[in-house]
Amino acid sequence: MRSTNVFRAINFELYAKPNAIIMGIGLVAIGVTFGYIAYMRSKYEGLGYYTAIQEDGKEVFVKRKSKWE
Repeated sequence: MRSTNVFRAINFELYAKPNAIIMGIGLVAIGVTFGYIAYMRSKYEGLGYYTAIQEDGKEVFVKRKSKWE
């Protein structure tokens, strides 16, 4: 396949050999990040917080209040 050096520079990932070690490290990092987010979310929900959406579209955790209070 004929190509120019500019095409090779712009589309480097088409010509580079995949690196399984770096890919594995990246997958582990993403997995740990998602696991931490899920852990923190379940921790806050267990403490009595719930997810509320503010008027500007921002998502926040709000402490549950009893209707009797």
